[in-house]
Amino acid sequence: MRILLLPIVVLLAVASRPAAAKNPTPNFVVIMAEAQGWPNTSVMMDDKLPASKSAVFKTPALERLAREGMRFAYGYALSPRCTPSRAALFTGIGPAALHMTYVGIGRVEGTPRTALLPPEPLMELPKSSTTVAELLKTAGYTTAHFGKWHVGRVDPAQHGFDVSDGATSNGGPDNVASPNPKQAYGMTERGIAFMQAAQKAGKSFYLQLSHYPNQERKEGGGGRGRDTERKDADEIDKTVMLVLEALDRLALTERTYVIYTSDHGGQGRNGNEPLSGGKGSVLEGGLRVPFLIRGPGVTANVCSRVPVTACDILPTIAALAELTAPSSTAVEGGSLVNVLRDPAGQGVVVRKREELVFHFPHYDLGNGGPATAIFLGNYKLIRNYEKNSRRLYDLERDPSEAHDLAAKSPEIADKLTARLEAYLKDVNAQMALPNPNYDPSQAVDPELDERRGGKGGKQGKKRA
Repeated sequence: MRILLLPIVVLLAVASRPAAAKNPTPNFVVIMAEAQGWPNTSVMMDDKLPASKSAVFKTPALERLAREGMRFAYGYALSPRCTPSRAALFTGIGPAALHMTYVGIGRVEGTPRTALLPPEPLMELPKSSTTVAELLKTAGYTTAHFGKWHVGRVDPAQHGFDVSDGATSNGGPDNVASPNPKQAYGMTERGIAFMQAAQKAGKSFYLQLSHYPNQERKEGGGGRGRDTERKDADEIDKTVMLVLEALDRLALTERTYVIYTSDHGGQGRNGNEPLSGGKGSVLEGGLRVPFLIRGPGVTANVCSRVPVTACDILPTIAALAELTAPSSTAVEGGSLVNVLRDPAGQGVVVRKREELVFHFPHYDLGNGGPATAIFLGNYKLIRNYEKNSRRLYDLERDPSEAHDLAAKSPEIADKLTARLEAYLKDVNAQMALPNPNYDPSQAVDPELDERRGGKGGKQGKKRA
């Protein structure tokens, strides 16, 4: 019932505020895809790498965004799982600092069957962390979130959103196994109604549309599963085009920024080639995602090689709206404005740290055990805690992470290891610890157990 009435609720929520004079401040639309791999669009995400464009998926809406805006060859989610990535986008704070590093503790974790005990992550977005919606509301914006929330059970209204679908999770408002493509269209319709109401009320707006998964996908990238995933990609792209066309129709395109990204990579290696790994892994296939921005003053049809993450979205929006970003020292992202306005998409993003850190102290598909990755310059280092190992890659030359340089370049590995450890200490990151009850004779690979539908598998299939 709530969903059927939501367009009316949107109109009332926005129109109940006093109408203001025409406001020249920009609008923002942020669209977050679900489990969309970096090469799973018909946009060449890296103009130096033809394989970064899919030969299977057709995404004309994203092609339009790329033509009219900027795409990023090194666009990253902050985690290979959705809850941490979404929390980072809302707050500009990394998962390690938020202690929101996972989607929940599976039944395999924490038993004598694993050598390390993963930490228990925070499951509720902290009220103490300012969201992008709360920030914009201080400047008179009206705000909405439609689609997958998945950062706790607290209503989005308590985090600054005037209207929303509520604290939905993977099942969507109907609590079904596969909310998409139905909810892709439903949430888009509600988003367009919200934009219309905001325009009528003379209000600048922030709209976030966060897509749901199709839980019936088959992993591995072949057969019927690949066909289903292709349908999902095409259907969701159609809803993105509906948003772009609505902005045209409402004459809002010239004053609205559209930001598109994904919460993590696709399922399995086959869905992410030429990258290695996928969802659940700190390899590039789990972390590198489509990242496009279009709007007033953004250089059109340019591929930027500046690394960016979801943590940069809040500071960027703050700068574009001429607001001061939250003063919290925990905010890790930086404004992309100088990059967006540069004719070549170049420039330095000023962040607290030069390096990007992806902390994932959990067992998961394709991860090889609790790990942390750090990216600086061309180099990425992955620290695996169960194996007490480290791997080093030159991503500019080796985006598939096929050639480990740790033994060949120990000085670079040492430098990145020191920075990684300093970051984790500074943010008081939760770490996986030795399991005092570990019994090697009872050991199990949680990744294989999850794939086979073991004790961790049933719960794992519900995650996204």
